[in-house]
Amino acid sequence: MNKLSERLSSVNPKIMVVFFVIFLTLMASVLAFLTTLMGVKGAIFFLAVTGGPVLIYFIVRYPKFGVILYLIMAYLLMYVLGFGIDFPLGTLMDATLVLLLIGFLLKQKFEPNWEIFKNATTTIILIWIFYNVLMVINPAAESRLAWVYTIRSVAGVMLSYFIFNYQIKTVAFIRLIIKFWLTLSVFAALYAIKQEYFGFFAYEERALNNDPMLQALLYIDGHWRKSSIFSDPVAFSYNMVASGIFCICMLFGPSSRNLKILFSLMALLFFFVMLFSGTRAAYVLLPAAMGLLFILKFNLRVLIFTGIFAVFMIGLINVPTSNSNLARFQTAFRPNNDASYNVRVENQKKIQPFIRSHPIGGGLGSTGVWGVRFAPYSFLAQFPPDSGYVRVAVELGWVGLFLICCLMFIVLKTGINNYFKIKDPELKTYCLAMVLMIFAINIGNFPQEAIVQFPLNVFFYLFIALINVTYRLDQEKQVSSPEV
Repeated sequence: MNKLSERLSSVNPKIMVVFFVIFLTLMASVLAFLTTLMGVKGAIFFLAVTGGPVLIYFIVRYPKFGVILYLIMAYLLMYVLGFGIDFPLGTLMDATLVLLLIGFLLKQKFEPNWEIFKNATTTIILIWIFYNVLMVINPAAESRLAWVYTIRSVAGVMLSYFIFNYQIKTVAFIRLIIKFWLTLSVFAALYAIKQEYFGFFAYEERALNNDPMLQALLYIDGHWRKSSIFSDPVAFSYNMVASGIFCICMLFGPSSRNLKILFSLMALLFFFVMLFSGTRAAYVLLPAAMGLLFILKFNLRVLIFTGIFAVFMIGLINVPTSNSNLARFQTAFRPNNDASYNVRVENQKKIQPFIRSHPIGGGLGSTGVWGVRFAPYSFLAQFPPDSGYVRVAVELGWVGLFLICCLMFIVLKTGINNYFKIKDPELKTYCLAMVLMIFAINIGNFPQEAIVQFPLNVFFYLFIALINVTYRLDQEKQVSSPEV
């Protein structure tokens, strides 16, 4: 190895640059040829063969790199799929998670540290995963294939909680994750502004024009609801709400004045573009989060901030307007006058007898897309859940609903307790932000399905893990620097 290094160091740098340019040119030529001959699949196959082993090594060997890559992939997955790429990118997400798990298990073998998982959150998550796996033998299920396709998004992705909880070991890494996340959020917000004021790209227009059902859902009162880089307006709005809530929390932390100005601008941007989604369920999440902020961090600054915010919201809800986005925002706070809300209430009343008579539900994937695909003539395939909690109650029964409610309660209880225990101002602010985001997403999971779509299904378990990580890092800091 030393001889090889000496030889490389003796090579003229200009020759190395020329060699590198030739190599990149050959790679680009091969990619162009394969794309022309076999389409995008050919190029992806070539990249997988040439770069795949190296990427696998880096994910397993350097878990920080793998975690960042996994989060970026989760955020951009639906955007890339929007280009019409006929490739199982979801399988790549699963493969990346498996590689991270392998790296985690290898690390635990040589440097075991299971103590960090001895808490109530880990216990209830394991119970939830086990319960979902057990549902493969649910006698009421119409299709086992529906379980196969659903288990990944319902329970499989929860394994990322263990990765995040173990691999995030420093405050610096938390900051790095936040920087990547907020950068992606700003990109998504700017993309939504492009869609709103400059129109869709040609490939986006083709997708909308070729799907009459999509048109009926997204074209309301002469205006298109925007999805930005996400799968649908709901995912877009919920992700913007989460990012905005985080930025607001940072205003009450130890950040510098310049950073607080930046966080303020980003929060305004995220909440502004959220209106483009036309998702009324998302509009109530910010006031709900601000209510919890007022309770947890009661002081003069918070009192002034929430007072100004309350006055602003009251004015926004009642101001006369001809703007379709603002008008739809106002209807979110008058649900009794909303026809779609009333339809959902009626649907939920109709399904309640089924839920009461099926304690473990009708099987994972029995409703929605997978229900229509694998058991199209079943009763549940015709039922639109339109709610994360209703879907759980239908597919996993009232037992499953009880478990998921226990999970959310334990997470929030742990987060609130940790917030008051943490001494370090920065870690305390991060913990508060996680609690508020999880609280808001839980509320949003009732009128919509909040935590089953990318990227929030991944980031939600990152938020849960950070509640434990921030407390653990604070404890380590107190041990290393005890107060005199």
